[in-house]
Amino acid sequence: MLSLSFSPSSFSMKLFGVLILTGGLLSGLCPSTATAAEENTKPVKLIFDTDMGNDIDDALALGVIHSLQSRGECELLAVTVSKDTPEAARFCDAINTFYLRGNIPIGIVRDGKTPKPGKFLPLVDVEDNGRPRYPHDITGTSSDTPEAYKLLRRVLAEQPDHSVAMVVVGFSTNIARLLESEPDEFSPLNGVELVAQKTTLLSMMAGHFGKEDRPKNFKEYNVIKDLEAARVVFEKWPTELVASGWEIGHAIKFPATSIMNDFNYVEHHPLKEGYEAYSKMPYDRPNWDLTSVLYAVRPDRGYFDVTEGGEIHIGPDDYAVYSAEGHGRHRHINVDATQIIRVEEALMYLASEPPFPATP
Repeated sequence: MLSLSFSPSSFSMKLFGVLILTGGLLSGLCPSTATAAEENTKPVKLIFDTDMGNDIDDALALGVIHSLQSRGECELLAVTVSKDTPEAARFCDAINTFYLRGNIPIGIVRDGKTPKPGKFLPLVDVEDNGRPRYPHDITGTSSDTPEAYKLLRRVLAEQPDHSVAMVVVGFSTNIARLLESEPDEFSPLNGVELVAQKTTLLSMMAGHFGKEDRPKNFKEYNVIKDLEAARVVFEKWPTELVASGWEIGHAIKFPATSIMNDFNYVEHHPLKEGYEAYSKMPYDRPNWDLTSVLYAVRPDRGYFDVTEGGEIHIGPDDYAVYSAEGHGRHRHINVDATQIIRVEEALMYLASEPPFPATP
């Protein structure tokens, strides 16, 4: 059983911030921040596919998901990992356990990309007085940890039709394997048919659509690390696909001041310590992956502008290219200066909220 010791003063300040952001007791002053319950919406059923360990924004994004679930805005059905190192799945499990949801199923990639544990994943093995600092149940390599695309098939098959939003913030490996999967014990449908029947949205951090500010010879990481998988996803994904390009997260920073001040309600916080281990403090890190989470759960809050429906494909130069011709199912997001400020503030509050066990 994970025990969290909160500082009363910091917890009170965090709760005050929660009330401000959600509308809470101050809804009369902030009508534009009505909660999901006030808007009479159902929680978004969410699957999170991550290359946890390659960048710290994956960990912050998972923390944001848990805060949104505590608010009743989403339900995290599963986490699948595209980074092929056992520490990645274990770290995801440790974060879920920290947020009091250690029973969320996790799937792992096999024969995937980037096998090195990176800078902050080793935190999952740290012990204090002979006990894990961040408790977790899975090893990431055991036979009872399902392969990611198989877990995706099982979870999707169990959900109502047209109900699931998928957030992909790493390589497309697992999603491509899902799309190319055959009927099995979970569903008589093939991968494309199953996705078409069960999902409403793929919100993915991939590509670079700001042509004016794209660095010369720039190859976006999530696309180029598994280029063929990215091609499969852009070609075969059958429902709406909204991409958050590299330029969006680069413009929206997570402030070091928040890491240093807003996570101190416990002695050891996996997001704070992960951020500190990733690079020399203090530094402000781009919010790449967090933007895809925020769009998936709050698409209608005005945080982003979205292009018209078109097509995204991988061009001959390995760039993800968007074309508005054809009125297709693919779009990407844009932000202006005012939206950048709003998104930064929202993500800072959400990522740093204490665990609230009101929603299982």
